[in-house]
Amino acid sequence: MTIKVAVVGATGRMGKLALELIDAAQDLQLHAALDSKSQLSEALGADVIFEVTRLEVSEQVVEFAVENGIKIVVGTSGWSAAKLAELAKKVSANSAAGVLVVPNFSIGSMLASSFAAQAAKYFDSIEIVEAHHAGKIDSPSGTAVRTAEMIAESRSGMTKPLIPGVGQEARGEVVAGVPIHSLRLAGVSAKQDIIFGGESEVLTVSHEVSSISSYVHGVLLSIRTAAKSHGLFVGLQSVVDANSKN
Repeated sequence: MTIKVAVVGATGRMGKLALELIDAAQDLQLHAALDSKSQLSEALGADVIFEVTRLEVSEQVVEFAVENGIKIVVGTSGWSAAKLAELAKKVSANSAAGVLVVPNFSIGSMLASSFAAQAAKYFDSIEIVEAHHAGKIDSPSGTAVRTAEMIAESRSGMTKPLIPGVGQEARGEVVAGVPIHSLRLAGVSAKQDIIFGGESEVLTVSHEVSSISSYVHGVLLSIRTAAKSHGLFVGLQSVVDANSKN
């Protein structure tokens, strides 16, 4: 079976990568390549929409996909826990809907966030430093936000707050109790350090990619999984888990 894919955000870094991967894959076919001047109606007839835009656009594309029963892979940053909760309600109301929200398509990043969530149970002092290329328009990154939320979930029921006294602006943006510091620099592709402070020790879970080639496996796996999905999936781990059950 050939999967027809519409790429929304086709002129960006990740959009161009998706176009290359679709062209090279025997089981994928490009249905439409949409940019800022395109109409979403051009995606009608696709099996899967692969979307990498900005949050305000992403929300519109996801709503369009759900309303029209088109499966969608969301690679756009900014989908907070609150927004995902709203999305879950919309998806549950449409049995044909299949939405995969993947803040980061890197297997290494997926594992780093998972390791951080495990370590979070043993440390009360945790901060995240994330760096991306100078052209990235949002901060903090979706990966950092998701990692902070996973840390908070892991620590559910623990009474000690992660940081005493929120409100120090230089401490970064606090997400789910975890300060996130964002850097946007030339010469960087993507890097994230989750730093844990303990009694006379510091643990750092670090992950870095040197090019978007690190996202190839995750992008292809997400598109193929989306084509047969029902419901809402969040994070690359959920995509991997869904495939391991098949």
